[in-house]
Amino acid sequence: MTTEKQAGAVSDAPPPFAEPQRPVSGRWIAAFATAWLGVWMAQLAPVQLLLPNQVTARIGTSGIYDAVLAFGIISGIAGVFALVAYPLTGALSDRTTSRFGRRRPWILGGAVLFAISLLALGLQETLLGVGVFWSLALIGFCVLTAALTAVISDQVPVNQRGFVSGWISAPQAIGTVLGVLLVTYLIVGRFAGYAVLAALLVLLVLPFLLRSPDAVLERSARPALTLRGLVQGFWISPRRYPDFGWTLLSRILVNFGNAFGTTMLLYFLQIGLKDKNAEDDLTTLILIYMVFVILASLILGRLSDRLGRRKVFVFAASALQAIAALLLALVPDLGVAMIAAGLLGLGYGCFLSVDQALATQVLPDAHTRGKDLGIMNIATAVPQAIAPLLGALIVVAIGGFQGLFLLAAAATLLGALAILPIRTVR
Repeated sequence: MTTEKQAGAVSDAPPPFAEPQRPVSGRWIAAFATAWLGVWMAQLAPVQLLLPNQVTARIGTSGIYDAVLAFGIISGIAGVFALVAYPLTGALSDRTTSRFGRRRPWILGGAVLFAISLLALGLQETLLGVGVFWSLALIGFCVLTAALTAVISDQVPVNQRGFVSGWISAPQAIGTVLGVLLVTYLIVGRFAGYAVLAALLVLLVLPFLLRSPDAVLERSARPALTLRGLVQGFWISPRRYPDFGWTLLSRILVNFGNAFGTTMLLYFLQIGLKDKNAEDDLTTLILIYMVFVILASLILGRLSDRLGRRKVFVFAASALQAIAALLLALVPDLGVAMIAAGLLGLGYGCFLSVDQALATQVLPDAHTRGKDLGIMNIATAVPQAIAPLLGALIVVAIGGFQGLFLLAAAATLLGALAILPIRTVR
């Protein structure tokens, strides 16, 4: 019996460490995008709405700044777990010799842990319980997405990666809106909201899990794994691999800037603008953001592939987000916030697709793609988790949001500048 038959993988699965040459099909991309839609609904709807409301319900509306701080602390603690989960999962999946392939067992395990944790989160009545199960949910998210992003390097050729990566970011925008709409208008009750998100996560990930090829790694070809080697592998020298280092730094800065500008929008509307229709207006802002993220990620991601250029797109995308943050800082108005949402979506949509493609082209070693992309993924997930804590401290310290948005502008602008020294990718 052949290895591929044992794995249930189709014959066009590239060998584990080969550079993929054959373009992936439209059916493959559709299943990939559907999986990410489930992932983003399950991760971002809680961050945007369910978690802040759950925390506020525990503390009370009279202590709104305390609620902001508590939400930030919970997100920050979860981010610490993500710091370890991403590269660890990537390193282990690089060495997995399951007959189902290297990545699929981790996709399944991460989805199950994520879904169960969301169900448990919906039952929590204490801040401690919320913190514990949101941390477990984020670990599941990291396990799942570490394997999903590694699939790009495993199976997608370089000249298709901008477009395929766009199908990570476009579902992010759609998933945010659909998730918020579900838990705001269609689903009654906190537990029901979390339960629906958990069910959709599993249902939408399954088609890709069942249909995607995943070549089996022979035991004889498995890279050696020692505790010392595993720990040392988490450090990639920026002197030896400068392009990887610059890409990582840029991603950290831009994602911090984006997170400062987006993860506390509900509190900005409630406190900064004293908006009595904050939840409805948040939905409007997310819709605007969504439209521009989708357009930018799909159109500009494909254009980047055709031109064979990445850096100019990433630079412009980062600069647009800095402009959006400056607008929020200098003109705190709902109408201006809508303009900023469009600019932020345009910039972040382009950044998500093209920067992901760029990241896959600066990896040090084909044998450690999962681990190295796990380190890159830290630069996305950890800022999203820790920024609410840092943002909350800034808001509480100065009693407003202007400093937060100025910091967001500075971070994204520095992220744009960090992309310029890269040499091996245009």
